[in-house]
Amino acid sequence: MKPENRASGILITEQIDHIEHTMISVIIPTLNEEKLLPGLLKQLSNPGIWSGQEYEIIISDGGSTDSTLTIARAYNTRIIQEEQGKKGNIASGRNLGAEQARGNILVFINADIRFREVGNFFNYVRTNFASSEYGAMTCFVATFPEECKLIDRIFHSFYNNYFYVINKLGMGMGRGECQVIKTEVFRKTGGYLTHLVAGEDFDLFRRIAKIHKILYSRKFVVFESPRRYRKYGYFSVAMSWTWNAISVLRKNKSNSNTWEAVR
Repeated sequence: MKPENRASGILITEQIDHIEHTMISVIIPTLNEEKLLPGLLKQLSNPGIWSGQEYEIIISDGGSTDSTLTIARAYNTRIIQEEQGKKGNIASGRNLGAEQARGNILVFINADIRFREVGNFFNYVRTNFASSEYGAMTCFVATFPEECKLIDRIFHSFYNNYFYVINKLGMGMGRGECQVIKTEVFRKTGGYLTHLVAGEDFDLFRRIAKIHKILYSRKFVVFESPRRYRKYGYFSVAMSWTWNAISVLRKNKSNSNTWEAVR
């Protein structure tokens, strides 16, 4: 029994040491997000959710002309901006943030989301995901509760469970609303492909799944704005996702030539 106790003690010590040395970098790509960014930053700026964790919040801005950067400066964030005159996209914005990140865990989230249990989410990332065998993690997505309709619940229920099954089959899938990736894995896979104007989130998780397991957690939910669905309708958005995914798989390029920002 003594050798087993010593081994167990070593494992516990190593796990605690790993947790203590975990730093989380939250990366938020932005472009004219003055309406919804404050709600997210207010959540993230609450010191109580971090429980002594090392963290940083990075705003990777693609050239906002509204008050997005003014809002970001009011919170404890690092602001990184695309080179003036350079036309980027959400993939390049995420990569730019990752290049400057100091953490060994990268949490990519969109500016139009909120967490259901923000404190529990980041505590889980630090104490469970960081020391796990998984290379990446994502969670369920739902519509802002105050704007949710029956069609929203039906749509998200279908896709959440569909993506969950895809990950269980080892194919890899995670929406850009929330993608958690170990830094070493992100660098190993080369990050997001900047020539993809759509489907870049699906593509990265697909490539990660070839070398690491992905955790699609049912425990956590992020809420997103329904603004795109309200403007284009669920059928149009679903078809866009489908054709872009097929094009990425078959041609390594997006079916869409542009991805319109809906504000």
